[in-house]
Amino acid sequence: MGKVPAFEAAFGLRNPHLQTIVGRLARRRREPRYDRYRLDTEDGDFIDLDRWRGPEDATGVCLLLHGLEGSARSGYMVTTSEALAAAGIQAVALNFRSCSGEPNRLPGAYHSGRTDDIERALAWMAARFPDLPRTAVGFSLGGNALLNLLGREGGGRGLVAAAAVSVPWDLESSADALQRGMGRVYGRRFLRSLREKAREKAARFPHVVAPGAARARTIREFDDRLTAPIHGFRDAADYYARCSAKRFVDPVELPMLLVHARDDPLAPASSVPVETIRRRPNLSLELTERGGHLGFVGRGRGEGRAGPRTGWLEETVSRYISRATHWTTHPDSGVF
Repeated sequence: MGKVPAFEAAFGLRNPHLQTIVGRLARRRREPRYDRYRLDTEDGDFIDLDRWRGPEDATGVCLLLHGLEGSARSGYMVTTSEALAAAGIQAVALNFRSCSGEPNRLPGAYHSGRTDDIERALAWMAARFPDLPRTAVGFSLGGNALLNLLGREGGGRGLVAAAAVSVPWDLESSADALQRGMGRVYGRRFLRSLREKAREKAARFPHVVAPGAARARTIREFDDRLTAPIHGFRDAADYYARCSAKRFVDPVELPMLLVHARDDPLAPASSVPVETIRRRPNLSLELTERGGHLGFVGRGRGEGRAGPRTGWLEETVSRYISRATHWTTHPDSGVF
């Protein structure tokens, strides 16, 4: 399998915000083909997993983790599931608590460093597909959480490889980016959904969830008022310091692909621990000049297809996961 060509931004889409916005709009047109499975958790809550229908004879299984206020139905989750299926890999998408279309049962939900639900999903995959090599891909917040898991002692959890895209390597830097310039537009979009969930939780758990969380004006303020206290952190600064992915990448031992754009408006490239990543032979860094945040809208291929198209990211990730899966089952086929 050859290497995916380097990413080239589509003509007219060299702006990071256009990459981010057009990438989202283009991908959300795809219709998901999922079957849902609900797992009750030991603490009295639940998580919902969405398994992509197909392929029939899968050679591996991959867990997908979405970003802040996303879900299995987010465009990048659907298109990556499609690409994995085309490569013979069964995709399973984890909806973080409160993100599957139904409020979760407890005051707490999910955050950038929460890993127990990822472990539950991986255990479910191991039980349901015991003979298939397991992998995982995290997007944005989901990538941060995945690195939190993989960088801790015993963090492999039976995975043979992983990938993470547009990771907010330094959560404080990302929170700051959402308070400046165009970043405030993204921040307001996230806050609409987060504040609505905060209102619902404050009504159900008035002695646990402060009503002020529903009036937060920034992501940092929301994390100070709800995310941090409800999940055992002192404040937003403590949460950011303890859960930022840059702390956990060096100890990762399994093969892992890391994709990031230098012009990412939500996760500043200055926070990517490039030197740490490049000195680790098991880590592969695809650091593109352009691409925005989960955008990567490239040029079309072939005559008559010069217009913008998504697909580079999906092809890059699925190719890496497919190669890792193939090498696991055919170690004599060459060096992965």
